[in-house]
Amino acid sequence: MPASPDSSATPDCQPQDVDERAAWRARVQALASAADGIRQASDQWDAVSDSYCDEDGWPVDETGHADGKVARDAAAWEHVETFLAHGPEVLSGVRSAAQPADYLDGPISADLLRLRGIDSVLERAGEIRREWDQVIALMEGCMPGSRELYEERAREIRNPEGWHYADKLRYRGAALARAADHLADRISDNQSAHTGRVHAALARSASGQHGASPTSPPASATSDPPAMRRSR
Repeated sequence: MPASPDSSATPDCQPQDVDERAAWRARVQALASAADGIRQASDQWDAVSDSYCDEDGWPVDETGHADGKVARDAAAWEHVETFLAHGPEVLSGVRSAAQPADYLDGPISADLLRLRGIDSVLERAGEIRREWDQVIALMEGCMPGSRELYEERAREIRNPEGWHYADKLRYRGAALARAADHLADRISDNQSAHTGRVHAALARSASGQHGASPTSPPASATSDPPAMRRSR
């Protein structure tokens, strides 16, 4: 007899698993490209920065020197946004899939060690982005000309602060992408197993609650609003 529509092949053959693997690899590629983009922005600035300075390293063309750093910081921040979008999830997947032996020896042992401190880098960059979002929200209702001026000033504060974390992500973010790429198949298997367990738990829960009134979910703790920082 032909298989019923409800019967399915092994989990590895299910379209949802293929989609999960493709989505994971897309995130990893995005991080690798972002790390490379930060590197390029840094290299391009380093290639011309000396031309704005004298032999002692002091700027002789202050306008050109300042404009060059502004361009570097702006380009780098765009790539930091990519890390904020995908970095935490990829980092969690890598740490779940990595085994003790991966840290001790192997092709990604050095990259896994480079991930130390990346949590705080992503968190601090996230705070800068949240402050930016707050500033933009406060600009609602401003006259168009005034809004552009305020937004440009806020960008001049955000991007130089963000460069400090972009520079760290140039190395640690690249290490994260390499480790995630190496562990891609292992992480995909873990995700598929997790998804299967969740679906099975939901099915058991649904079958055991016929006629039962749903319970209210526990109240989630509300986080305090982020405090605005003064730019130094």
